[in-house]
Amino acid sequence: MSFKQELFDHLARIGKAVGQGHRLAILEFLAQGERSVEALAQLSGLSVANTSKHLQQLRHAGLVQARKEGLYVHYRLSDPEIVTLLGVIRRLSERHLAEVDALVRNYLLTKDNLEPLPRETLLERMREGTVTVLDVRPHEEYQAGHLPRSFNIPLRELERRLHELPPDREVVAYCRGAWCVLSFEAVARLREQGFTARRLEEGFPEWRQAALPVEQCD
Repeated sequence: MSFKQELFDHLARIGKAVGQGHRLAILEFLAQGERSVEALAQLSGLSVANTSKHLQQLRHAGLVQARKEGLYVHYRLSDPEIVTLLGVIRRLSERHLAEVDALVRNYLLTKDNLEPLPRETLLERMREGTVTVLDVRPHEEYQAGHLPRSFNIPLRELERRLHELPPDREVVAYCRGAWCVLSFEAVARLREQGFTARRLEEGFPEWRQAALPVEQCD
């Protein structure tokens, strides 16, 4: 076997690891912060055994790292560039897979077809104090890291906590990524209640990957 073929065979291990839908979903969850196997199983709708098998595949390819705490094993991304890899896969699939384009249009864009706000524009408006930034992810993901001075109201709590949002400012909602349904749902519900609302173009992982300001809960 030639040097180059052997090299490509090793590179293909990463392709094999990300070549499965559940594993891509797990990587997106881990892009929000470290998770136990049990937490990932609950988020993914998989059994703990199946989740563990997927994580072993990702670990074999060097995409995740693990640590043990008592009886529980916790996983995290091994490299922040994995967020970039997920973004490349998303953008290529949007451009070249008709099925992906149809799903995005028929499921997501029916909830909100307005152009989302680029992160640079949001950062400028945050500095001007002209927007309310709304994080609609679960509390534990918000605690692991979030946009500065953002409100955390998980989607399931939004309708009963609308009174916490200033009614006279635009609300910009964000969640796990560009395809995260939470922000699409949040914007639709906010507009129904009379708020001016937009989505952030991407999610928290991409914001952090761009080396923009991030806060964590103590």
